[in-house]
Amino acid sequence: MPKVKAKRKSTWVDMTAMCDMAFLLLTFFMLTSNFTVKEPIQVDTPSSISEIKIPETNIMKVIVDKDGKVFFGIDGQEKRISLLEKIGEAYKINFTQKEKHEFSLVTSFGQPLEKMKAYLALTPEQRDLKENAVGIPTDSLNNQFKDWVRAARAVNREIKIAIKADQKTPYPKIKNVMNTLQDLNECRFNLITSLEEVPKNL
Repeated sequence: MPKVKAKRKSTWVDMTAMCDMAFLLLTFFMLTSNFTVKEPIQVDTPSSISEIKIPETNIMKVIVDKDGKVFFGIDGQEKRISLLEKIGEAYKINFTQKEKHEFSLVTSFGQPLEKMKAYLALTPEQRDLKENAVGIPTDSLNNQFKDWVRAARAVNREIKIAIKADQKTPYPKIKNVMNTLQDLNECRFNLITSLEEVPKNL
């Protein structure tokens, strides 16, 4: 006797709920994620096992590249405008509203003050060029870095200092930055490093 074949029915699954869930998750991750802040130079930080997290706000970031060039930046657009006004008063430089606005968009910079107006007149793409990563003067005769730190502290009394240096940066260059901070009685600062796995005790 021949077997009766069951009639095959096409299966249909409603994917609406799955699509809704996927878009909700995507929206959640986009809203809660922190975007990488663009820096004027690439720094390969040394590794450490410290798990102390550096705060994301009220930060004065000092970047030192492998050649010893110093770059500087603070967070907050309004605070950056106040910072530029303070440093302009100290050096008798008048910045226009357009220059203040452009400076408020720059997260980190490395320019001598005498070239700051020309730097702010550049497009964002031109500012990212390697030849414009000059570095802030830190020598004893012209230590503009010290003035930037002093002005940043005047703008925000709660600001915390974080130093991010390349692992190939000569130690005397880092020591010079630290000495400048200590001259201003800024003896508490963080060092930004790459996290290394804690060695297991045998």
